[in-house]
Amino acid sequence: MGVRTGWASALLSAMLLAPTTGHAAPTASDVSARLEAGSRSAEDRARDADRRPAEVIAFFEVAPGMTVIDLIAAGGWYTEVLALAVGAEGKVYAQNTRFVLEMRGGVNDRAMTARLAGGRLPNVVRLDREMSDLGIEPGSIDAAVTALNFHDIYNGRGPEAAETFLMSVYDLLKPGGVLGIVDHAGGVDDDTELHRIDEARVIEVAKRAGFEIEATSPVLRHPEDDRTRGVFSPGLRGKTDRFVLRLRKPTGSGK
Repeated sequence: MGVRTGWASALLSAMLLAPTTGHAAPTASDVSARLEAGSRSAEDRARDADRRPAEVIAFFEVAPGMTVIDLIAAGGWYTEVLALAVGAEGKVYAQNTRFVLEMRGGVNDRAMTARLAGGRLPNVVRLDREMSDLGIEPGSIDAAVTALNFHDIYNGRGPEAAETFLMSVYDLLKPGGVLGIVDHAGGVDDDTELHRIDEARVIEVAKRAGFEIEATSPVLRHPEDDRTRGVFSPGLRGKTDRFVLRLRKPTGSGK
């Protein structure tokens, strides 16, 4: 192989592996450094061992300068992680529905209010709106993340509602944009009662919504979890077997 031919081949490989949103893919070390530099609470940091945010966010290719949405953000643990990952030059929408904000006596509403109090995360926009009325321009989001939520949509409202949810996210994303999903692995017993979902079901409905199934990460796998117990069972919470999926909106899909 000649020098010019080899250089061209290397350049093509780099182009194929590069993120399609125009932002350089971060490493877990990059994300970890940003998280360490932030003013996260001791309580939030204590959950890092089980949630491994640096590895997950790097896998989702969330980079500085991006516009990202945390879907069904609840109290905002991932919202703050994302805010630090995209930096001052980026933006994070923290989205919650009315139901999520009011559940369990409003615990998520209070947690999000406290997290954002005093403008401590100035690059976060709180978005208390339904998925059908987000008020965000279609095709304007670089990446979307939803963690430990999709099972409730699918199990509680059915596959069609889950597909509608994913189609709404698809419309928000720029061509080449990423949707990252983290959820409790199921498929062994009654997923609805256990708050789990079979990864294959997520993949099936994501394909119907138009997404490319790009990659899955083993970073949150716990093979010792046999998936037959509820995710809130004593000794299991935070240590369930979880899948981490990276879905992508095709680059040729337009807005």
